[in-house]
Amino acid sequence: MNWNKLTDAEQIQEIKSLSEEKPVMIFKHSTRCSISSMSLDRLLRKWKQGDEEKVIPYYLDLIASRHISDLVAKEFRVPHESPQVLLIKNGGAIYDTSHFSISYADLMEKI
Repeated sequence: MNWNKLTDAEQIQEIKSLSEEKPVMIFKHSTRCSISSMSLDRLLRKWKQGDEEKVIPYYLDLIASRHISDLVAKEFRVPHESPQVLLIKNGGAIYDTSHFSISYADLMEKI
């Protein structure tokens, strides 16, 4: 999977713009949390070559960029959780889930 790293507040506006053309997924990951690591691994094992044609994946390291996570929560009006997946379409969050509810199948169904 070719992640776009979400490290800068200005990228949030970029994500909104991109989501007008294609859905954007944001995976919020805590590198200190085993549940987050397992959720990420479950998603990556199911990810297929070519899925980037359906959705633009962004990765947010919560430990390195907690302030960005707070901005994402505020901008897309979703409570902060970790791990968490958000699906952005037409500038707004159309889906979010966390922990073991993160599912490749559910995510792809929403796209």
